[in-house]
Amino acid sequence: MSTAWTSRYAQRTKGIRSSAIRELLKFTQRPEVISFAGGLPASEVFPTDRFREACCRVLDKQAHLALQYGATEGYEPLREMIARHIARYGIKAKSENVLITSGSQQALDLIGKLLLNPGDRVLVEAPTYLGALQAFSVYGADYVSVPSDDVGLRSDLLETPLRSGPKFMYVLPNFQNPGGTTLSEGRRHELVLLADKYGIPIVEDDPYGQLRYEGEHLTPLVVLDRANLRRDDGYSIGNVIYLSTFSKTLAPGLRLGWIVAPAEVISKLVQLKQGADLHSSTFVQMVAHEVARQLGRRHAVRQTRAAVGTAGARRTGRLRSPSGGRRRRLSAAGDRREHRPGRSRPDAHGSG
Repeated sequence: MSTAWTSRYAQRTKGIRSSAIRELLKFTQRPEVISFAGGLPASEVFPTDRFREACCRVLDKQAHLALQYGATEGYEPLREMIARHIARYGIKAKSENVLITSGSQQALDLIGKLLLNPGDRVLVEAPTYLGALQAFSVYGADYVSVPSDDVGLRSDLLETPLRSGPKFMYVLPNFQNPGGTTLSEGRRHELVLLADKYGIPIVEDDPYGQLRYEGEHLTPLVVLDRANLRRDDGYSIGNVIYLSTFSKTLAPGLRLGWIVAPAEVISKLVQLKQGADLHSSTFVQMVAHEVARQLGRRHAVRQTRAAVGTAGARRTGRLRSPSGGRRRRLSAAGDRREHRPGRSRPDAHGSG
């Protein structure tokens, strides 16, 4: 007798829906289509030659490691490189605070698996990144949404939602997806202080922060958490889990991201990742390490400029030109919709 599979599905699958953006990306495989839907990087600036050379070097010199099982935490030289890299932005971490993930999407899934029980609330911006909602919704999350404006999340509207006791805040402070906004310095301080006041952790998702090509970098929330609150000088305690990715700086096909968190949090995330995929591809991690070691940040900035381009606005709209990231928002004339905080599903767009 053939199994009626739908009757066997777990309860948590009932609310799962396919991402409309991921479905749209199927059309980008067609050569005649230029898609603005998914925030794809300009493929013509992928460092193809560097990847080819790196693959050959890894296989010639370290095939015995690259093709073998590896540590769940990730390739140690890559983790050390990430720790050195984020130190440029004031984030003080050791390799033990870094977990390599199969894209930042897996990072979001692991965080949802670690922190969420059915019915737990997550405080998010409105609108926010669709992929995060997909990851958290699998674990039965509800949402408390707070509107954003041209300088990011409205910190003046945070107190009431925070009193409702969300499990954590999910925030994209730099060149936010989908709005393209960057949270102002003042609001960053307010957000960190309010999070501490109400005891609500922050998940800081920063896929675009390295793609700034105008102005100065703003201080990450994880750094302000220590500076404002006089916490330790390392990463043994804190109120912020920090995420980033190689998808925006090297190539999204690598599917490599990372989580930076206190060691006790990393230890629990490692256990969850072991049940998901044992570890991210050792070969891909080693190749990414080779390429990143050579290219640095300048390649990411050049790739961003190529992806963003010099698009103009129609006479009926207004184009906000960001100073980084890969998002430009075109607002129709007369569009004055208000976003009000609430428990309903927030507006959600974009892809990571």
